[in-house]
Amino acid sequence: MTAQVSSQETTAMDAMQNEVLAEVRNHIGHLTLNRPAGLNALTLNMVRRLQNQLNAWAEDSQVNAVVLRGAGEKAFCAGGDIRSLYDSYKNGDTLHEDFFVEEYALDLAIHNYCKPVLALMDGFVLGGGMGLVQGADMRVVTERSRLAMPEVGIGYFPDVGGSYFLPRIPGELGIYLGVSGVQIRAADALYCGLADWYLESDKLGSLDEQLDHLEWHDSPLKDLQGVLAKLAVQQLPDAPLIALRPAIDHFFALPDVASMVEQMREVTVADSHAWATATADLLESRSPLAMGVTLEMLRRGRKLSLEQCFALELHLDRQWFERGDLIEGVRALLIDKDKQPRWNPPTLQALHAEHVESFFTGFEQSGS
Repeated sequence: MTAQVSSQETTAMDAMQNEVLAEVRNHIGHLTLNRPAGLNALTLNMVRRLQNQLNAWAEDSQVNAVVLRGAGEKAFCAGGDIRSLYDSYKNGDTLHEDFFVEEYALDLAIHNYCKPVLALMDGFVLGGGMGLVQGADMRVVTERSRLAMPEVGIGYFPDVGGSYFLPRIPGELGIYLGVSGVQIRAADALYCGLADWYLESDKLGSLDEQLDHLEWHDSPLKDLQGVLAKLAVQQLPDAPLIALRPAIDHFFALPDVASMVEQMREVTVADSHAWATATADLLESRSPLAMGVTLEMLRRGRKLSLEQCFALELHLDRQWFERGDLIEGVRALLIDKDKQPRWNPPTLQALHAEHVESFFTGFEQSGS
């Protein structure tokens, strides 16, 4: 029996060791999220391994730059391992508290990293995956890329720096993405400034080959941009959000989500009736509380520094498991899978401004 337990423990430790792969080739540190069966969703172990490796490479004069990617063809990273956070809260553990503190610290470290970071955003890039890539110097999308901050769909809010990078997208596009949680593809990602380069997925191997044989001349950033310029483009035609921009800028500038839904059903802007009706239906399926807090958070985030935005998100996190809709959202979508979340409050009409505002009470006094 002892040998069997030991064998199981060894297997588990090996699996954790392999959740993030690290190697250096031609003065480039390659980090690979390696949970493809779980769409490379982040665990606390992965966050710590990424942080430790980035810290080590920051001090290593033989490493000029870092490349981030996900194993497999389906996802760079489809977010955090939400199930483990649910279990932690239900069991009275601290994982759900520790995870966000360390995840945000990692995301902030990437924003401030001392060496160029190239993120290969192939496949799904959702939630926590967006947190990893939005601080990178070069963000590459492919035809398989699907980007989103979908948290409102599980009764949460777009975190991992979303309160900083979403409201800085032109017009109300970032408010739309955060409040609705919709996915966008490569052309829209470039249009929104959430990606810098488009590269067809079948050229990722060529990119690796060129990086492996890159001769370093100028600054590491310029050298890497030179490689990308040979293989990738920085704009794509026909981004769907361009045509929807007038409607998005109108509806998502309204005072609250209830007003947005009401007008989407009554007012036509720039021939967008079908989109507006579908968007109203979508918003009415999301957590009213999560959308209300998200809207307030993003509008506040426009005036906050990056560090203040992460502090605000932690301020909300500390209340959310008790007072928010995340536990119910995870129950409905991942645990019982009845897909019938009982949001509290159940409708946008029942959500009061004072309730939303209460989540932000004390933030100004908390050293923001």
